[in-house]
Amino acid sequence: MREIVLDTETTGLDPSTGDRIVEIGAVELHNHMPTGEVYHQYINPERDMPAGAFAVHGLSQKFLSDKPVFSLVAKDFLEFIGDSRLIIHNAAFDMKFLNAELEWSSHPKIPMKQALDTLAIARKKYAGAQNSLDALCRRFGIDNSNRTLHGALLDSEILAEVYLELIGGRQPDFALKVVQDSSKTTPSGDFIAPERPSPLGAIRTEAETAAHKAFVQELSGDSLWDLD
Repeated sequence: MREIVLDTETTGLDPSTGDRIVEIGAVELHNHMPTGEVYHQYINPERDMPAGAFAVHGLSQKFLSDKPVFSLVAKDFLEFIGDSRLIIHNAAFDMKFLNAELEWSSHPKIPMKQALDTLAIARKKYAGAQNSLDALCRRFGIDNSNRTLHGALLDSEILAEVYLELIGGRQPDFALKVVQDSSKTTPSGDFIAPERPSPLGAIRTEAETAAHKAFVQELSGDSLWDLD
């Protein structure tokens, strides 16, 4: 199963008021494990960078001025994500921006059902607790010391680790596969231990057997420990 952990950085909070995407980062997972394949792109928003946004991600208008505009990278981005499930923290925010940019560049929008929101998972699992990406890193003991500023690729890499913890650890399918392959359940769901195809052979040596018999012969009467 292929999944894409994704994050964006923007000039603000709302594309309907002129805010734009300035960075996209994405990490590929296969069966919940990182493959090493990533997508990373800085984007020229063709507008100024508000001070508040710059304080979050540190991407200046000058730095972004020679980067491609979204319409020039949209095709490569869509090819990278394909129809894979998108793992996003606060998915509604990123999907709103991505689909606005795609619409402006005459590309098809991404269906909302394609996105899985890790913020929603965390809020359900840890109701009442802080569930920001930093808070979840603290909860799971994930090192995010390099996250002095937000960055789409770094945040995607961190979110990939958080996501794997949220769904049960780094190899959540492994235990399930073992149970399915080597055990059975009754109609009521009770566990039945798997049957061994052949009995195990004796693990004691002939010398150990002889020593045991000599010890038993020293005991009085019939012994429960007689091997015969």
